[in-house]
Amino acid sequence: MALKEAYAGLPKHDLQLLFLPGISAHDQLAAVVPIDDDILDRIDALTRLARAWLQRPPLRDTRMTAEQRRRFRLKLRAADGRMNGATYRDIAIAIYGAARIDTDPWKTSPLRDAVIAFAEAGLALIDGGYLHLLRHRRRT
Repeated sequence: MALKEAYAGLPKHDLQLLFLPGISAHDQLAAVVPIDDDILDRIDALTRLARAWLQRPPLRDTRMTAEQRRRFRLKLRAADGRMNGATYRDIAIAIYGAARIDTDPWKTSPLRDAVIAFAEAGLALIDGGYLHLLRHRRRT
């Protein structure tokens, strides 16, 4: 007998759930939470899932500050530009504007260094470095 999984979605929250064979969304559901170094993050994620499932307003995600989100977007934009053949100068113009780029000599511009760092960090994120963003930083 072949096992068949069932899926349910919460499109408003961009969530998908996988139900084990023989279980449906109308059954009493349970979550399995491994006890490891990431347990607090898993419980936080489960709390967000439960609020979505119960159609309650989502809690604010505290893993990244507004500034970290802004820099994250810049890193991904810079990496995307590099992967599509843009020069660092092209990327800098897209991020900062041509007027700001033209104020300093490009080879010694601090904006050039920033764009290079953004591109390298963005490529590292794409290469798996994004995983650390899923965890809260905790005091030890």
